[in-house]
Amino acid sequence: MALLYKNTEYGFDFTLPATWKDYSIVTDEWEGLAVSQAQTEEVIENGPMNSIRHPQWTSENPRQDIPIMIFTIEQWDSLQQEKFHIGAAPIGPKELNRNEKYVFAIPARYDFAFLTGYEEVEQILEGKPLEISEE
Repeated sequence: MALLYKNTEYGFDFTLPATWKDYSIVTDEWEGLAVSQAQTEEVIENGPMNSIRHPQWTSENPRQDIPIMIFTIEQWDSLQQEKFHIGAAPIGPKELNRNEKYVFAIPARYDFAFLTGYEEVEQILEGKPLEISEE
């Protein structure tokens, strides 16, 4: 039986496998850095990032989170026009879905550390688990 994480603040639902029962949400922030000749790493955009954390995650044995970056439509459009960048990856975040106000995306190299469970997270994401909630 699947679980459903409902985010009423931003208007989306995320389907998780039953093995994620008792998951937690870790709130953080993404930062968009200036694109300039001087390569100054000035933060010119930012926004929320909610990570879904597996219930077996511990500081001694971290597991792969599912990080969901939340952009306004305007921020997403600016990112696509390369007005700012996020992190060192040569590619940007991947869009998962969008509603009238927000674009929901996964960071380009979210699984780069190959933490325990990264394959499971990839499988979850292949199932297109993020759906827009009906208000």
